[in-house]
Amino acid sequence: MTQTQPIRIGTRGSALALAQAHETRDRLAAAHGLPAEAFEIVVIKTTGDRVLDRPLKEIGGKGLFTREIEDALLSGEIDIAVHSMKDMPTVQPEGLVIDCYLPREDVRDAFVSGAYAGISELPQGAVVGSSSLRRRAQLAARRPDLTLVEFRGNVQTRLKKLEEGVAVATFLAMAGLSRLDMLHVARGAVSPEEMLPAVAQGCIGVERRADDARMAGLLAAIGDGDSALRVAAERAFLARLDGSCQTPIAGLAELDGGRLRLRGEILCPDGSAVIAGERIGPAGDGPAMGTDLAEELRGRAPSDFFDWS
Repeated sequence: MTQTQPIRIGTRGSALALAQAHETRDRLAAAHGLPAEAFEIVVIKTTGDRVLDRPLKEIGGKGLFTREIEDALLSGEIDIAVHSMKDMPTVQPEGLVIDCYLPREDVRDAFVSGAYAGISELPQGAVVGSSSLRRRAQLAARRPDLTLVEFRGNVQTRLKKLEEGVAVATFLAMAGLSRLDMLHVARGAVSPEEMLPAVAQGCIGVERRADDARMAGLLAAIGDGDSALRVAAERAFLARLDGSCQTPIAGLAELDGGRLRLRGEILCPDGSAVIAGERIGPAGDGPAMGTDLAEELRGRAPSDFFDWS
């Protein structure tokens, strides 16, 4: 690992994605006593970054933000890839693995508005923008009087749309605002009781080639065990539901000592139905709890509940 042979870190090019890549680099450098020159940040533009004028469900779902990066990892163009775990499909391409999670940030959603302090203050018929089907469904369930519009783009783009009056409010992730040093943008955090977050929200995952023992050893020094336990439970829940950008699904695992509490929720996109449940058990049983909770919610849903388009 020298300046002529750096560790190449693949990432999307948004300010948030770059902040996450730099955090990963800094943690690796600190853990192994390496200089900044031992790393190279490689920006890779994904289909999801290029196509901003259509909803994600129309152009392919979550894989749109990872496909090109994972192709570069498989081909050896990069050594590791840094991802927001809430954007990751539940199945990785053959030959790739994610077994390193950085310490998880604030999982909550942030309410962002120039005029209103919270959801309850929004006037009837107010226009709220979001690209998240999960947030829109949750908001529709609570406030069916609101007008919901598609709001694609990075943090800066969405804030600009607010300034231009496209909507009076939107939601971002508290974790993303924290990593961008922009917490002042949020009027407040939305509690999980009010809006259960996306699966793995606030967690950074580092992907590597499964046969790369060298990178596995380096990454082992920066992985956070508690984050791994929580994300494993949440992603097992999502996987059993076959979650994608067409399915409004929320999930949150929390640790209390050796016990794990997993809450999950599935919704109709228009907010007309919300089915929720939870499991509590040993932290190591998280994946089994996630699968079991998903089975319960599936069993309580009408037969056509997942026929969303």
